[in-house]
Amino acid sequence: MNRSGAEILLDCLAREGVELLFGYPGSAVIHIYDALYGHPTIRNILVRHEQGAIHAADGYARSTGKTGVCLATSGPGATNLITGIATAYQDSIPLVIISGQVSSFLLGRDSFQEADIRGMTLPITKHNELVTRLADLPRAVKEAFYIARTGRPGPVLIDLTKDVTQMQDQAEYPDAVHLPGYQARLGPRPGPINEAAAAIAAARRPVLCAGGGVISSGAAPALRQLAETLAIPVAATLMGLTAFPAGHPLSLGLLGANGTAAGRWAVNQADLFIAVGVRSADRVTPHPAVFAPQARLISIDIDPAELEQNRSSRISLAGDAKAVLSMLLERLKPAGRPEWLAEIAARKATSVPLSSAAGLQPRAVMAALGRITGGGVFICSEAEQPAIWTARFYPFREPRTFIAAGGLGTVGFAFPAAVGAQAGNPGRPVVAVVNAAGVQMCLQELATLVANQLPVKALILNRRNPRPDRPQGLAPESQPDFVKLAEAYGAKGFRINIPERLEEILGEALAASGPALVDCPVDWTEEDLPALAAAQG
Repeated sequence: MNRSGAEILLDCLAREGVELLFGYPGSAVIHIYDALYGHPTIRNILVRHEQGAIHAADGYARSTGKTGVCLATSGPGATNLITGIATAYQDSIPLVIISGQVSSFLLGRDSFQEADIRGMTLPITKHNELVTRLADLPRAVKEAFYIARTGRPGPVLIDLTKDVTQMQDQAEYPDAVHLPGYQARLGPRPGPINEAAAAIAAARRPVLCAGGGVISSGAAPALRQLAETLAIPVAATLMGLTAFPAGHPLSLGLLGANGTAAGRWAVNQADLFIAVGVRSADRVTPHPAVFAPQARLISIDIDPAELEQNRSSRISLAGDAKAVLSMLLERLKPAGRPEWLAEIAARKATSVPLSSAAGLQPRAVMAALGRITGGGVFICSEAEQPAIWTARFYPFREPRTFIAAGGLGTVGFAFPAAVGAQAGNPGRPVVAVVNAAGVQMCLQELATLVANQLPVKALILNRRNPRPDRPQGLAPESQPDFVKLAEAYGAKGFRINIPERLEEILGEALAASGPALVDCPVDWTEEDLPALAAAQG
């Protein structure tokens, strides 16, 4: 029996296990939305802006380990996705983006709502394709999911002309892909693996560093086994933060420009630095030539391009993090390093003192959130300060529970990402840690939360007293009343004005049914943690 292109598309998505689709309708995709009504397995989350759709699909993917899917119409609908596509590309998040396009006979004629989204997104997608024939659609979808998920994950875009969604055919979904030029999996040769194992066994002061590749490959258990078996302390990048439990004795916490003092000290003293799924970035290694100056470097990454840094002491292992760590464990015997661990423990015992200024400080707020929740919630954090405070002071226990735009630093990401995280984890609490500026960039998605009964709580670290040396900051009179805003959307609003009532009000907000905004004025004097000078430039 013939089916429309829109129906075939949804059948293809269902075959890939898609249950949630985040999108906003428009003329070029209207037939897809018509087919979505009453679909037995795919639920559409109707967002209020296309940027909300792409960030929600991203948050869904990061929190579940599945491929996120979003849908937007042609022209401005598609271009509204670009920031979110770049965000996912920088952080290696598997997404399949379906953008509508004008009908094929209108292409190249400056038609209404025509935009070359394929050309615009070439630098920020793993692959993209314009589909103008219905016969090509099943293959394009199959390849999109395969490419997005395999190798170094990333976003893939399918630009689908409107006439294809109307065509009738009996197209079948392929069982396999045929991509002879695409190499998805690599494995290290025995020689480098043996060399790396020997270097680890001989090291006196080794340090492991977990990056986002540990999370995406499901390698957190193998990383923990390696660390515990060989008594190696573990630091983490922002993207790899939840790969190792924050409360573990071997945890060094966040590494990098705004990382822990113990982590920076350990890296400077290390004689071996083992980077697992860590991309080369200025926030982790501001000056690569002097980073870990005494250490030999072992780099494990699925992307060979990340291993092409010139350093004579580097052992490069190209492959999936989980597979490579398992190979190392097979070659290594248990070891103890009591002196090194004692030095680490002594450094961890010291901490940055709280500011003496009055008022709530972000560190105290995050610590209170940790005590109330026991480290067991998903947190979607805004870029820069909210992400740093969350990463430093919330006690994460399990992988995929910290979600932040670590590579692009996208402000406005956290709140819609929380929509996707909550939709993908309906039985788990989700908190968006934001600031007053970031939450207002996508505040319209509060309507999405209310309409879909998604109980996300947004904790707004609201710097109400701008720094005198930065008068361009948000002044109190320029900010809305977030409690009234929440109520206007049909959500709950809370405000923490008295520091002594922090845990009481925060606990009440977290226990409330449905979505809520929590306005938490914080003191600006503890805005910045000590940072490496090179990363501040």
